Amino acid sequence: MTDHADVPRIATARREVAADAARIFELIADPARQPSWDGNDNLAAASEGQRVRGVGEVFRMELTNGQIRENHVVEFEEGRRIAWRPSEPGNEPPGHLWRWELEPLAPGRTRVTHTYDWTQLTDEHRMIRARVTTSDKLLGSVDRLAELSEKD
Repeated sequence: MTDHADVPRIATARREVAADAARIFELIADPARQPSWDGNDNLAAASEGQRVRGVGEVFRMELTNGQIRENHVVEFEEGRRIAWRPSEPGNEPPGHLWRWELEPLAPGRTRVTHTYDWTQLTDEHRMIRARVTTSDKLLGSVDRLAELSEKD
């Protein structure tokens, strides 16, 4: 097995999307919409009415394996940036982070950056999955998000 010291602990994917940042952000900040663009096919469902509005909020997501995750919002700027740390219900987050950053470039054009950061992950059981969460996997989510947000 590869020593995790050889694997980058921050994976990033970035591309331009032909949609306004506000439109894209709505798809990200509303957990009920997240399964529609999840490129890892890991997210099954989230209840309606959990639209994120600030740091400190927690939204719940059901995974495709039936487990529930509580996602602790740690960064938030409306229309621009959102990041959360997932955890099992009632537990502290084990140290990985999902971040979305949107940079408006022109009307109807946005640079979307998706990052998975596991530099603070301490749970050895999660390391295997963290190692395979590469930039290519993240780009799958960015591409699906682009496809949804570019629709008329």
